Amino acid sequence: MEQGPVTAASVAEQLGLSPTAVRRHIDALVADGEATSREAPRRGQRGRGRPAKLFLLTEQGRARFGHAYDDLAAAALRFLAEQGGEEAVRAFAERRVSAFVDRHRAAIVAQPDAAERAKALAVALTREGYAASARHVGAGEQLCQHLCPVAHVAAEFPQLCETETAAFADLLGTHVQRLATIARGDAVCTTHIPNTPRIPDGGEPA
Repeated sequence: MEQGPVTAASVAEQLGLSPTAVRRHIDALVADGEATSREAPRRGQRGRGRPAKLFLLTEQGRARFGHAYDDLAAAALRFLAEQGGEEAVRAFAERRVSAFVDRHRAAIVAQPDAAERAKALAVALTREGYAASARHVGAGEQLCQHLCPVAHVAAEFPQLCETETAAFADLLGTHVQRLATIARGDAVCTTHIPNTPRIPDGGEPA
């Protein structure tokens, strides 16, 4: 569930446990309000059995992965906004994301194409606590962040998401489109990355 909606059978396979044991643990998470379920979409002809259930973390569940500082961070940003306005908040958000860019730029821009850069970005984000993944979808790549350490704060201060999206475009060398965010109530932060040539500093496609 850390990586998005999954079935109990899938979790059991990944962990090497029995489906019964995993289901018992997931049921406890659901009872505690830390996970929720929904029916998996059917594919092909409808079978006679019950549809599989997908499980995912709730906001309360995500809080177990490092959101304890949210109230303090939100209060600090409110104070910053009161003292310096929206520009001060945006400057803070840009400085925060620039540190991420500095740490991971070399590994990402060294990749030969959009697909490999998206995978490298997903690895970098996972190391920073975002449990990210990347896969090919249609005419581009889809980057998913299954956790967001600043989701509650970003719900109040969207500048955090906006500067992050701009940083992705910078690292990937192409325009990207943010399709969904946990901060807005979606299950996963999703970004579309078109398969277009990277434009280096010289201005010619790579």
